[in-house]
Amino acid sequence: MTTDEQWMALAIKQAEKAEALGEVPVGAVLVKDDTMVAKAHNQPISKHDASAHAEIQLLRLAGRVMQNYRLTGTTLYVTLEPCAMCLGAMMHARVSRLVFAAFDPKTGVCGSRVNLSKEECFNHEIDISGGILEAESKKLLQDFFKSRR
Repeated sequence: MTTDEQWMALAIKQAEKAEALGEVPVGAVLVKDDTMVAKAHNQPISKHDASAHAEIQLLRLAGRVMQNYRLTGTTLYVTLEPCAMCLGAMMHARVSRLVFAAFDPKTGVCGSRVNLSKEECFNHEIDISGGILEAESKKLLQDFFKSRR
């Protein structure tokens, strides 16, 4: 198992926490210098907050932990390809690297639906990799939505 897979496995554990709470199972972990800075999961339903995606929750917590909203030198692991809101927040936080598991053909903005990371409106660039432990994350999401239909 690679280092990326090990960190993504922890993000999947966070996704499972979200699922147990009735939230869409998305989890995230932020790492700096091979040390976990923060972990979080989706909470829009329980927090009554449309912006409480796993990535946003993570960035908020990491900012407090690092005492800085600039999260340079970090890698963000998330179980689902980010939406526009989350990618924008990562850009503003100056996350150095993004690793995601499942591709999101409906709202993914890191190559699936569109690739906003390459737009000139951002003055920061994030190194992006997708598909790490994709099958595991995709199954969690599919099972969650099947149970609700």
